[in-house]
Parts: sequence; C-alpha cells; structure tokens
Amino acid sequence: GEEFRTTTQAFTPRIAATLDAVAEASGVAVGDVYALNARTELMLPQGLEVTECTCVAVLPEHTADGHTLLAQNWDWYPSQLPYSLVLATRDERGHEVVCLTEAGMLAKTGLNSAGVGVCVNLLHCDRDGLPGGVPYHVLIRAVLDEPAGISHSLKVTALPRSASINLLVAAAGGTALDLEIAPGTTGRVLPVDGLLTHANHFESGIDVIDAFYEIGGSSLFRDFRLRQLLSAWADKRQVATEHVIDALRDHLGFPNAICRHINPDDEPELQSLTCSSVVMDLDNRTLLVSDGPPCDSNFLEVPLDTAFEGQSSAA
Repeated sequence: GEEFRTTTQAFTPRIAATLDAVAEASGVAVGDVYALNARTELMLPQGLEVTECTCVAVLPEHTADGHTLLAQNWDWYPSQLPYSLVLATRDERGHEVVCLTEAGMLAKTGLNSAGVGVCVNLLHCDRDGLPGGVPYHVLIRAVLDEPAGISHSLKVTALPRSASINLLVAAAGGTALDLEIAPGTTGRVLPVDGLLTHANHFESGIDVIDAFYEIGGSSLFRDFRLRQLLSAWADKRQVATEHVIDALRDHLGFPNAICRHINPDDEPELQSLTCSSVVMDLDNRTLLVSDGPPCDSNFLEVPLDTAFEGQSSAA
C-alpha cells in the first residue's frame, strides 16, 4: 500500500490526509488502508472476472419535476454486504459529501453539496496494470471532494491511473456525461434523448482492447435494457424516481440481470449480487439507498441537508 500512498499524496494530498486519519483512528496500518482503496489495482494480476453495476442519468427536461436524476445498481461479492455503509462527511471548508461505500473506503456512488453526483462501473482493458496510478477509489472521491462544481470535478481525467474506471458524472441544473478512463486515455459518452446509461464495457471508441467483451456476459445488454425501460417515460418528459427504481428492479436475463442475484452454478468466488441500489436527486441533494437487491429491499432516504443534524464539525 505504500506505493499507492506516495501516489495519492503527490496528486490528491487532501484525500491522502483523510486516508492517513482513517488509519490512525481505526488502528489499522496505513499501508493496509491504501491497499484497500487500491483493491481494483491489486486484483488485476488475478484477473477481474466479476463484472458489476449498471447506471443511468436522466436530464431534467425529461423528468417529471425538472430535477437531474442519477442512479445505479452496485453489483459485487455478497460477502461485502455487511461491510457496506452510507458515509457522510463535512470538511473544514464546509463541503459535504454523502455516498455509499465500504468500510475503510472514502467513496463509491454519491453526491456532494455542490450538486455533483457520480456513479461508477468497473472497466478492464489491455492498458491496465501500468504502475504509478492514483487508486481506483481515490479517483471516485476526487470527483466528490471538489466544492467548485462539475467543471472542477472533471479534472479527475488529469490524474494518472493504473486501472480503468467508468465515471458517470452529473450535476444539478441539468448536465451529465460519462467518462471512460483508462491508463493513458479517456473517452466520453453523452446523453441521447435525455438518458445516459452504462454498464461494464467501453462505449466511446477509444483505442483500447476491452477485456470484458472477450468474456461476454450481461454487460452487453444491461445498459441498453435500462434505456429501454425508461425511454417511454423520458419521451413523455415524465421520468420520476419510482420509474428509475422499477427499472433497477428488472430481472430480464435473471440471475445476471440489472437486478442481479446469486447464480448457484457459479463458483463461490465468482458469485455476484446487487448489494445496493442508489437513486440520487441532485437538485434536492438526496440519496436513496437499498440494503440489498432493490427487488426485495426497502430504500433509506438520506437528504444531505439533514445528514449532519446535531453535528458542529466533520462527521
């Protein structure tokens, strides 16, 4: 983990200071905390066979209330369910972030007080494995850690990386774009007819060999299926939160659907599950998150403006 600490300190010193504090407060070795946030990079030599996540942004001119919506299903190993949590932070600048994440990690899917939200998908290509990159989960936090709005959040593309990552970034007031970030190159995908969806394969046409195309799987249809489920509502400019939740509960292709369930035919180390579903209203700064697959789980509502009630400092 020390190599990743050095890179994080060099390029994102504020985030490095936070990770150092996490290590000190938890009594965990600082190198282990950085290794945890570089999990994706460390898994590359073993191969990334479990694909994950389907996400969507809906522009405000296509929603019922004129708000920008951003959502995703997070598919990962079911053993991680007990270690997932909603993290809310307020720093000394007054900048606030609320996000779904895992113990010891600073971010996954979330939004901030500037009205910027991010969803994330695992990507894998032939460029992965180059040394000297900022850890995967630090890149996500870098988007949310910026208080000056989306144009500053997008500076994440200037950071070096060792593993590919897809960031679907949107902002209150009505913009969204998808960044396919690989070592040494970045691609961009824009909304079509008010919708922007993404799964786990490259869409932008950048010069990489897509490793997940070679193994096939549900990523090849999940993004299109999500668009298909929402397009009628988007055409009527009536997409609402409940429509997004319904789409995230879709079981076409079960068990490897948008709402993913454990496939008993898979080896235990390859089994995957929708651990959480997240729906964000960026104008209201509100996050809805499920505890488990959205088809049979309740959603917890976390408004950013009440996440710190009774708190006078960072939480």
